[in-house]
Order: sequence, then structure tokens, then C-alpha cells
Amino acid sequence: MGLREAVIDVAAITANVRHLRRLTDTEVIAVVKADGYGHGAVRSARAALAGGASRVAVSDVAEALALRRAGIVAPLLAWLHAPGETFVEAAAAGVEIGISSFDQLAAAAAASRPDRPTVVHLKVETGLGRNGIPPEDQRIVFAEAARLERIGRLQVVGIFSHLSNTSDADDLAATARFEQALAAAALAGLQPSVRHLAASHAAIALPATRFDSVRIGIAMYGLSPFDHRTSADLGLRPAMTLRGSVAAVRRVPAGQGVSYGYQYRTATETTLALVPLGYADGVPRNASGGGVVRIGGAEFPVAGRIAMDQFVVDVGDHPVAVGDDVVLFGDPTLGEPAVERWAASAGTINYEIVTRVGPRVPRREVSR
Repeated sequence: MGLREAVIDVAAITANVRHLRRLTDTEVIAVVKADGYGHGAVRSARAALAGGASRVAVSDVAEALALRRAGIVAPLLAWLHAPGETFVEAAAAGVEIGISSFDQLAAAAAASRPDRPTVVHLKVETGLGRNGIPPEDQRIVFAEAARLERIGRLQVVGIFSHLSNTSDADDLAATARFEQALAAAALAGLQPSVRHLAASHAAIALPATRFDSVRIGIAMYGLSPFDHRTSADLGLRPAMTLRGSVAAVRRVPAGQGVSYGYQYRTATETTLALVPLGYADGVPRNASGGGVVRIGGAEFPVAGRIAMDQFVVDVGDHPVAVGDDVVLFGDPTLGEPAVERWAASAGTINYEIVTRVGPRVPRREVSR
């Protein structure tokens, strides 16, 4: 191993998707946006499809086209678009377009070919306050979508929305609004086969939100979408292990300042170990003094500030040597620190910690 790496267990992704498909008893849309939440979009898509996912989803058209170029031929949805997006390249590549406005609907229809209508999913606003067709516009958008479908310009395969995960009551209220939109779409003559509302959180916790498909993001990577339920509680295996190797070891006296600002000073004579990962690699600076690593079967906290390229741990009198393996996070059932511990130290969520692991960190694919 070099200075740093993220080990990605694709078999864990496959097993997680298979487990979630059984648990939810519905079709799974595998979400691989943001380079597969840091795990690699292509490898994550392939692993999820091997686990029984029926569709792949990303945020934007560029991400979708990259997957197509890499040979992903499964149904593929992209839903967040730049102003003025024409969808010509996306439609030609068979990408399914998430539609949030009348203008986007018109652009998608304009991108169709005589032998190939553009495939779309209509996104409706159900209370999250982000994109989506607002209730007051739904009737006219549904009517136009039905007209364009009749003349062969569009194929409306899906209607979808997003939930807030604020509370069961909030999500069920949004579900009721979603059902109202589905009823209005049916009155307009639309018969979508892929109605999807739930992401990982609701897919697991609220069966009423499952409809025809569920969008699985964080859970397919083996991480929990809940504050008080672990991956193991949910039967999931974390797919990413972030590792480094000890780059330097230094024996220092009591009172030694460590890293910028001397936020940490040694209490006694001790050994400091240097780990070559920093905030340039996605290790959050605001986890300074709180994040933990495992070296040689023991855990040690970060000592002082995390820098751009490195941080220091105080290992006391433990026998640590240059080249020793350092695990920042991985699978807690194997004794590795949970990514949630880094998230808690940084005041954020597990989603952000894995997604922000930077491109300087090589990904090494394994299948355990």
C-alpha cells in the first residue's frame, strides 16, 4: 500500500442491494451520484445491478453519460439539470430524464427522434421545497406530457418525488400529496410504471412510501440513514475502508506542541505517529482532536489539528513503526472505527464523510 487508499468492497454493495431488495419487496433504483458517494460510480453501478437493482440513478446528465460511456446499459435516470439543458445527448444515449418544469418537458420532447421518444420521469413537489413540478402547475404539465406521449415525442415511465425524513408524520403527509399527484396524472391519461418516492431512510422505515420502486443510496454502500440504528442493526456491510500507513514516528517529551496552533500538547513523554491523510483527501479539519484511527489493533485519537495532507496521533508507549497500517474507518464488526464516529466528531453525517474522500486517494477494488 502507498500513503493512502480507500478499499471498496464491491461484494458488500451487491449483498446490501440484494438484502434491501428482499427487505422492501420492491424494485431498487441504485443511486450512484457523486461518483457513487465516493465509492466509484461505475463499480457501484455494476455491483448494484449484480445485486438485483433494476435501474441506476445519478444527479445530472454528465454523470449519466459517463456511465453510458463506461458500458452501463441498464435504465439510467438523471434528475437535476442546468438552466437551458437541451437533453439532446442524453436522449440519444437513452438516459431517462427527470422533469421538474414545463420548460424541461418541452426540451425533453424537442430532443426526441422520430423512432425514439425521450423517456422521462415527472418529478412533483411534495413539500421538500426544492425542485419538482409545484401543485399549481401539475395539471397543465401532466396534460402536456400526455399529449406529447400520444404523438410519440415522450414516454412517461415514472413519477417521483423526494421526502424530508423529518418525521414519520411529515413523510406520510408528503406521501399523501404524492398520491394526489398520481391521481391527477392518471386523470390526464398518464400510466407510469415506476412510481418512486422513498430513498434509503423511508424505504426501510415506512412501507407506505415504497410504491413501485425505492431509490437506495447510502444504504447500498452499507451505511445507516438513521441516527440510532447502525449498519449491523440493518444487516448492512460498509463497503469503504479508508486507510493510510504511518509515515513517521517521533518520541517527544511532555509539553510537546503538536500540529498547527498547538491545540494539543503532550501530557507526558510519548510517541507521535504521522498519518499522511488530510483535508485535501476529505478528512474533515473540524474532526481535529475527535477522529480516531486504529493502528495495530488499538485505537488512538487525532492529536491536534488535521492539516491539508497529514495529521498526528499520540500513540503513547505502544510499539508503532513506519509503514504500519492505519485504519480511519471501515466495518465496525471487524473492529474498525465506524465512519459515524468521524461524522460525529466533524458535526456532520456519514454521507458526507465517504462522499468527500478526494480524488488523490486511490480506490482499490476488492470482493470479500
